[in-house]
Amino acid sequence: MNSIRVRIGVLGLALMAGLSAPTTGASAAETAPTPTVEEQRLDKAVPQEILRRSGFDALAADFSRDLGTARSYAEARLVVVREGARLWRRAVDRAQGRGPAGGDLSRDDDRPLYWARLSMTREVRTWEPGFGLSDGQRRALLDALERSSRGQGDIRYPQGGKGMRRVLVTGFDPFTLDRDIRISNPSGATALALDGTVIETADGPARVETAVFPVRWQDFSGGTSQAFGTGEGTVERTLRPYLKQVDLFTTVSQGRVGRFDIERTNGAWRGGFPDNENIGRTETIPVVDPASQPQWTSTTLPYREIVAASTGRFPVYDNTSVTEIPAGGAEAVVRPDGPTAGSVARAGGGGNYLSNEIAYRATLLRDRLGLRDVLPGGHVHTPVLQFGAGNTDPATGVVTDPEFVRNRVDIVAQVRAIVGVAVDAASTSRSGS
Repeated sequence: MNSIRVRIGVLGLALMAGLSAPTTGASAAETAPTPTVEEQRLDKAVPQEILRRSGFDALAADFSRDLGTARSYAEARLVVVREGARLWRRAVDRAQGRGPAGGDLSRDDDRPLYWARLSMTREVRTWEPGFGLSDGQRRALLDALERSSRGQGDIRYPQGGKGMRRVLVTGFDPFTLDRDIRISNPSGATALALDGTVIETADGPARVETAVFPVRWQDFSGGTSQAFGTGEGTVERTLRPYLKQVDLFTTVSQGRVGRFDIERTNGAWRGGFPDNENIGRTETIPVVDPASQPQWTSTTLPYREIVAASTGRFPVYDNTSVTEIPAGGAEAVVRPDGPTAGSVARAGGGGNYLSNEIAYRATLLRDRLGLRDVLPGGHVHTPVLQFGAGNTDPATGVVTDPEFVRNRVDIVAQVRAIVGVAVDAASTSRSGS
């Protein structure tokens, strides 16, 4: 079943690529760019250890060999999409206990996928084939690899399935890697653990599909998608085809220490914190049709029921705080109970980094599709994933420990429980309306 799913995903992405393949020309032979800031971290000891201890260390060499057999851009694209989809499926299978673990790193770990993907994107970025590759073609190959290896082309709900609810969950890559390169992201681990699974709820089964997003401002603004002229970033490209099909969605990211937060309000502002490329953005979130862009969007998740439920060992809060510039004012102020009329956003409940932005973009897309009153959706912040006591110094610590694994496993299990509560509450609300 998994191999069929991968082949279908590869075919779908390849067909989409054929409709929008960049043009070739005499100027195709161009200098291959250098690795990115993210890719340059690959050669450090920690990423190499993570890859080795998960069995993902040989993937770059295998991918390079397969890519080297391509004799045209079209053949290269087929290799990229196929191997990207295989990487995603391998990471999901590992997280869900299928097949060999490939090493002694715990199966719940999201980091092998992150570092293996970077090893593959570096191969594409620096590849210089004999047939010549234009900048546009290289960007398109990188885009295809990113999408296929993040599960963005693998979102498929079974046909029929009467009574089966459909849920979409997203996660993120690790980030702040220059602070501690050992970092894992529990939202990414959640995406791997939940993809394709069924959660049994009081109202019946719920099928969960997932995808993972990069921690890069440019991808949210448009990034490589600009080559296709969509005018939308990676969030809209991924979610737009599915929001009218699902019964509930939630974006998930790592938030505060020791707690979950259901973020009530999202703000249209980027606060400038550096991303994984060490680039900051301080500006209004750029979206299509900015003239109609609101300063705030709101969750439609059943936050009261989620907060009241017993979902795990971490407390769950309904977070209503925002930071705004009041109407007619000049200075930013914190509003514990949400934004006031006519105010300008400076931070949503989830801050003003990419976690707030994915929540803002997803809920804005929900509203623009006319689904605000019928589709529960919003953002869940998980606790910060912490190492065990005595393993907090990146310079001397180890890449994993029992407390680190326990924390991640518990966070993932609690997200699963939160989703189950949300599906039940949303179903009850619909049946009672």
